[in-house]
Amino acid sequence: MAAQQSSKLKQIILSQLKQSRGKVLLGMLCIGGYAITQLLAPWPLKIIFDYVLLEKPLPEFLGFLAGLIAGDKVFALIILSLSFVGIAVCGGGFAYSETYFTSRIGYELVHRLRRDLFNHLQRLSLSFHSRARSGELLTKVSSDTNALRDVFTESVLTFVVHSLTLVGIFITMFLVNWKLALIVLASFPVMFGVLQYVYREIKASARRQRGKEGKIAARISEILSAVTLVQAFGRERYEGERFESASAESLHEGIRTARLEAAATRTVEIIGAVGSWAVILFGSLQALNGRMTPGDILIFAVYVNQVYRPIRQMVKLLSRFSRAMASATRIGEILELEPEIADAPDAVEATNLKGVVEFRDVSFNYGDGKAVLENVSFSIAAGERVALTGVSGAGKSTVVSLLLRLYDARAGAIVIDGVDVRKYQRESLRREIGVVLQDSLLLGATIRENIAYGKPDASMDEIEQAARQAYADDFIAALPNGYDTVLGERGATLSGGQRQRIALARALIKRPSILILDEPTSAVDAESEKLIWDAIERLQQGRTVLVIAHQLSTIKRCQRVLVLKEGTVREKAQGAEAMRQYL
Repeated sequence: MAAQQSSKLKQIILSQLKQSRGKVLLGMLCIGGYAITQLLAPWPLKIIFDYVLLEKPLPEFLGFLAGLIAGDKVFALIILSLSFVGIAVCGGGFAYSETYFTSRIGYELVHRLRRDLFNHLQRLSLSFHSRARSGELLTKVSSDTNALRDVFTESVLTFVVHSLTLVGIFITMFLVNWKLALIVLASFPVMFGVLQYVYREIKASARRQRGKEGKIAARISEILSAVTLVQAFGRERYEGERFESASAESLHEGIRTARLEAAATRTVEIIGAVGSWAVILFGSLQALNGRMTPGDILIFAVYVNQVYRPIRQMVKLLSRFSRAMASATRIGEILELEPEIADAPDAVEATNLKGVVEFRDVSFNYGDGKAVLENVSFSIAAGERVALTGVSGAGKSTVVSLLLRLYDARAGAIVIDGVDVRKYQRESLRREIGVVLQDSLLLGATIRENIAYGKPDASMDEIEQAARQAYADDFIAALPNGYDTVLGERGATLSGGQRQRIALARALIKRPSILILDEPTSAVDAESEKLIWDAIERLQQGRTVLVIAHQLSTIKRCQRVLVLKEGTVREKAQGAEAMRQYL
């Protein structure tokens, strides 16, 4: 399963890297250039000490400097000392370019990953979203993808820089003095053992910490969305204590990770100090015996520092990499999930439906074995207005969800215009159905954008016409910015009746064949209720209308009543007394 979880993530990463292969190549060239400047950095110092100050003979591979060394000593010192600046400038240029290219690759990758993850989450079935917590999903889309970006912009490519530098340094050290190189190399098994232990421990700790952070985000999202309830019941202190408890668990894991990282860094520093001591002591003894030059010792001293410095950095990189791998696992778990509702290969587009709806022996449960609907059968004629009623939990919302194909029936068939809904393309089917929910969900955007959500390419004339049809135009025009008024989250700045009329306009702008109204007037005043029903009755015009209702005033406006009770449907003619025996 772990391999499968990572395979889709790998596909996204490899696909994006393939698209950015030009930038990847330039970044690698810059990394190579920077590594070379790191290797060259101590050589001017060796040349000054050995061949200018001590006047030792130049080796063959430095023969190109013979003219400079044989000339004026002061001029030679000036040129060689300036080479430090030249190497630093070149190294800085390579480092800047490498940072630019790798950062761009990382940001493009996280953009692609977030886009694909967000789109994948939208395609996942409603059953998944009913179980998932929005705060945790938010953490995966934002924080976890950022962790992967950090790996690509810093950890992986910086690791490559350090690795190339280490290889170059060891090759050079072996060429200069293989005995001293072996002394340095002898410390590496201990350091790599430390790094392996740290990586394993930090990875496990980071995975636990990411999980706890997801729970914290879920808790914040839940409480902020229900802050009215919290304040109304005076539970601020209780929720504060619950949040503090969850945050403390994440704090503990964060401190543990920091301790592991600090302990590993200090261990590497101590091993590095021992290695430097051994190199300087052994090298100095060799210099006293004439087997090495002071310049050779200087090069080794600089290289030893350069060897252990990247390893200290690698401890921090491994910490980031561990966190990123934990994030990759969490993202992979989501990407591995497949939508339960998918279009059939031969699915057809639903267009200009008449609106004939049939439920044929439909049974459904939510996967817990408890039947919500059992052999439900009914039909609604084109252009008919039908009320669907029953006690809470009878399955009214389930009927709507099945009609929209948010779920698929476990048995039986749901047919629109003689075609099983499973044979329609989902997106086209949902375009043909307009929905007005009891709790009108509006976005924190302009009124114009909220109405056009039902038809993204709608013109301003169409938006205004839909608002007039829903009797929303008057109150919109009275707002300071009219249709450009930005609503609060979930439309909190409007009254219940105003929200419902905008929701109705959003459904009507689609010109749907079937209109579903879920308790459209249960939370509005009498005036708003009259306006909403006037709009519905005036605009039905052959549309099939299914109304989920409890109020007798709503039920009386329908031609027929379907009563849901104990998972079955019983149909009765309109009439309060006839209906009450089923409720």
